[in-house]
Amino acid sequence: MEKLIFIIFLAAAAFRSVIRASAEAEVFPEALPQSGSQDVRPRFKRDWIWNQMHIQEEMTSKLPHHVGKITSSVNSRSARYVLKGPEAGKGKLFRVNEQTGDVYAFERLDREKKSEYYLTAYIVDKDTNMNLEPPSNFTIKVHDVNDNAPEFAQRVFNGSVPEMSAVGTQVTRVTAVDADDPTVLGHALVSYNIIQGREHFTIDNTGTIFTAVNNLDREKQSKYEIVVGAKDGPGLHGDSSTATVVITLSDINDNFPIFTETNYKFVVPEDIRVGSPLGSLTVEDPDEPQNRMTKYSIVQGEYRDTFVIELDASRNQGIIKPMKPLDYEHIKEYSFTIEATDPTINLRYLDHVPSKNLALVHINVTDVDEPPVFSQRFYHFELMENLKKPLIGTVFAKDPDATQRAIGYFIRKTSDRGQFFRISSTGSISNTKELDREIYPWYNLTIEAKELDLRGVPTGQESIVQVHIEILDENDNAPEIAQPNDARVCENAASGTLVTRILATDKDITPRNVKFRYYLNKEDSNFTLTENRDNSANITVKYGQFDREKAKVHYLPVVIADNGKPSLTGTSTLVITVCKCNDHGEPTFCEEPAKQVGVSIQALVAIFLCILTIVVITVLIILRRQLRKQDRVQGKNVAEIHEQLVTYDEEGGGEMDTNSYDVSVLHSACKGSGKPPGGKPPRPALDTHPSPYAQIQKPPRPTHPQAVTGEMAVMIEVKKDEADHDDGGPPYDTLHIYGYEGAESIAESLSSLVTDSSDSDVDYDFLNDWGPRFKMLAELYGTEPSQDLVY
Repeated sequence: MEKLIFIIFLAAAAFRSVIRASAEAEVFPEALPQSGSQDVRPRFKRDWIWNQMHIQEEMTSKLPHHVGKITSSVNSRSARYVLKGPEAGKGKLFRVNEQTGDVYAFERLDREKKSEYYLTAYIVDKDTNMNLEPPSNFTIKVHDVNDNAPEFAQRVFNGSVPEMSAVGTQVTRVTAVDADDPTVLGHALVSYNIIQGREHFTIDNTGTIFTAVNNLDREKQSKYEIVVGAKDGPGLHGDSSTATVVITLSDINDNFPIFTETNYKFVVPEDIRVGSPLGSLTVEDPDEPQNRMTKYSIVQGEYRDTFVIELDASRNQGIIKPMKPLDYEHIKEYSFTIEATDPTINLRYLDHVPSKNLALVHINVTDVDEPPVFSQRFYHFELMENLKKPLIGTVFAKDPDATQRAIGYFIRKTSDRGQFFRISSTGSISNTKELDREIYPWYNLTIEAKELDLRGVPTGQESIVQVHIEILDENDNAPEIAQPNDARVCENAASGTLVTRILATDKDITPRNVKFRYYLNKEDSNFTLTENRDNSANITVKYGQFDREKAKVHYLPVVIADNGKPSLTGTSTLVITVCKCNDHGEPTFCEEPAKQVGVSIQALVAIFLCILTIVVITVLIILRRQLRKQDRVQGKNVAEIHEQLVTYDEEGGGEMDTNSYDVSVLHSACKGSGKPPGGKPPRPALDTHPSPYAQIQKPPRPTHPQAVTGEMAVMIEVKKDEADHDDGGPPYDTLHIYGYEGAESIAESLSSLVTDSSDSDVDYDFLNDWGPRFKMLAELYGTEPSQDLVY
């Protein structure tokens, strides 16, 4: 085989050389002999006569293995062959005989590791190592032999198929790869076969696995493991590799639910909420939860609308729930027959259809103390405003239990409006005062119904209900002019000029057929009212030419009446301001009318109380003054006499620099001997000789003011001297000197020399009774009209 290939290679090289020589003859015509020319030796282009070699892999003969021979057209005894490349040279895979050009492989080759080698051949001079020809690249190709068995891409494959699938249903596909050359016939051709599990599955040459039977039941066996083999064409005695395929059966809905019991009993309280679970029905269905489509129905009994059974697929259960409130007093026990089925099952998967799956359900209801139940979910009553009647409406609640306890009714204090109503023990609601619709048109009450024991005490069971009281309207509000109720008119407005258009409003509910009538309370001198047909009226100028000097604002009373039953009439004042206007009739200056300030009743009451308080205080002050005056008159013989002498030399320094003496209480001399009740010795008696002050006679009253002032100064000096030298008694007189009011004083001069009266509340008439020592002061502060000094 190797010799045949080598011969074919040499033949191809020789043929190629001939073709190339012919081409050179055409390209280089000068190389051919010419007729008539001198004998010239022909010129040939030298070249390699090969470019490719072949060798079979995994050769079993003795090394080295002959690969081929490199040949050149150079015919020189001094030529030698050289082979270069990554795998060529001394000590490497490929070597060449320098004299003959034979190429050898010194190792066994494996095409699956490397199928081609690229080398370069040189022909050089032995002596000079100069290239005799240009180097040539060539390829050594390794021929394939079928020495590899196919290998699976993975050791374990997974597949899935629905249970009860028909024969020939595709499950999955496996893949094996052969490393041999696929271009060589039969070397890489893989065939598959099932080694284990062929009774349930089959496989074709592409590695696709199919079902072999149609009764694969997941509920019997849900998983299969089969062994698949892969084998290539002729070669290594049919060696093969294997892999495991895990096939899982997916579930389908092919099983009917079956009750685990034939009788189900439940006990439930009557106050269970609607929609709450009261019990569960257990069924057997081997299908997976997503394929459990159990339907429960009541086939016998009268309670199809009382209970519902819902599916819980994850637990294989049917949950019973009440659809209506349960009442122990009406029905104490429920019994009915139920059926469980699955309408989604495809009957072609079943060998036979089972009979009906039935069970009996018993539900016992227990009694519970329930709160009162109102006869309605809410109540709506109507009440005419301004009416106080004994009954608005009645609410009713009862005890649903067999005990039938008494019910008490109460108004829950949710707002202040609840105080306007009361409820009786029978549930009758009435109002305690007249109600005004214009204040509150609706009242919402929360009524409580409480169960009472035999003593009338609430037991704790209670219910509430909402009561809506609508206040109906009564025509009790007179119409009035809508705000704002002021207008403007030019002082030079002509007769018939429109001043304003007025509209009426009514706090009552205005019906669609309302009709307002307008007219003036009295004929106005310069305005006219004309009714329109749209419940409005126009105010126009009657004569024109207003005089702003006489009246800048006109107040026009307008009477408005409605057509209610009974009809009400109200008067509103329209404020019309006279303005200065330009030539276009546009106001340029208007004086705003004084706003009328309304006073509420509460404010009037407060003002009246203040005035009454002031009057009472004034009366008390007057009475007190009169009592003090009477006390002074009655106490003129009392031993203790208070006397105070004030003199003013200058305006002084005010509060900051005033020199003054403490005011002392003037005590009269104690007459008689003996000790007073306090145990102290009696005060010595005063001198009986007349004092110098008593001997001084009052000078005649001059008429000139300056003379009066001078005489007073002399008198005060004498009095001062007497007080300073009188050691026989206590200081009856106190002298205050005010030289200057001071910079920080806000008071005016305190001197009494420049005034003819005093603002003091003290009546000084009693000075006339004190003797000649106080005669001068009595004359100065007396109240005799004939003796008043005039300054």
